[in-house]
Amino acid sequence: MTSCCCFSCIPTGSLGVIQRCGEYQGLQEPGCSCVCFPFTTVQPVSLALQQHVCKTDCKTKDSVMVTVMTAVQYKIERDMVKAAVFDIEQPLRQIEAEVDSILRSTVPSMTLDESYEAKDKMVEEILSSVKEAMKRYGYDIIKVLITDIKPEASILAAMNKINAQRRQRAAALEKGEAEKFLKIKASEAEAEAKRLAGVGMAGMRTAMAYGYLDSIQFMTNSGMTEAEALQMMLMTQYLDTLKDFSRRHSSILVPHRAPSLSKIEEVVEIEAEPPKQFELEEM
Repeated sequence: MTSCCCFSCIPTGSLGVIQRCGEYQGLQEPGCSCVCFPFTTVQPVSLALQQHVCKTDCKTKDSVMVTVMTAVQYKIERDMVKAAVFDIEQPLRQIEAEVDSILRSTVPSMTLDESYEAKDKMVEEILSSVKEAMKRYGYDIIKVLITDIKPEASILAAMNKINAQRRQRAAALEKGEAEKFLKIKASEAEAEAKRLAGVGMAGMRTAMAYGYLDSIQFMTNSGMTEAEALQMMLMTQYLDTLKDFSRRHSSILVPHRAPSLSKIEEVVEIEAEPPKQFELEEM
């Protein structure tokens, strides 16, 4: 309000309550008017939507102290400006008392987790109670919002720790399952690799056996005896082995004499001889 000399200015969105020597005289619309100051005063009253935040300390059913933050949105009805100004003192305290009354009768019947889930129920009860209580004083309660339910710092820290441990346990289980899956797959891969290696080795030996058989048959058909053919194959394998060793940089070839080869031939000759027949003497 701006009241200077005999002029009174009321901003848009408000009404002026006119009093002459303390007696209510009426309302002044937004704009500038002449008044007889100081016998006549004009008090501006805002008709805009306003918000008041209430802070309520409660105790839950599981003995946890919480602070509930409630935002009450209200405005003064145009037709009841006189009641809003003269019929009630400290209307915001009245709103806080109604909010505290509802919360302190509702929250103790719920656990902490239930109080988080029952916000809508508490909002409905607060809105109904505060709206009914303030209606006769010209205050229209538009909306009620529970903006926060905050436990004590120690309880909040414990809850965060519990949640963190729960998530760590879930992460450990997931990690264990992943490691188990990888080990199973690795074992399966190793088993499959060994199986395929065995199949390959068996196939290689079968092919080698068939190759030896074909070579022996070819050499025997060419006029060689089986012992000579086997001796020739053995010498060929021996020379191929020396050739393979000589290609490796880490291999060392020890010089040897011809008798070493003759010993291999002797072994082949012995194995090629037919078994001797023994007669059992009669006792």
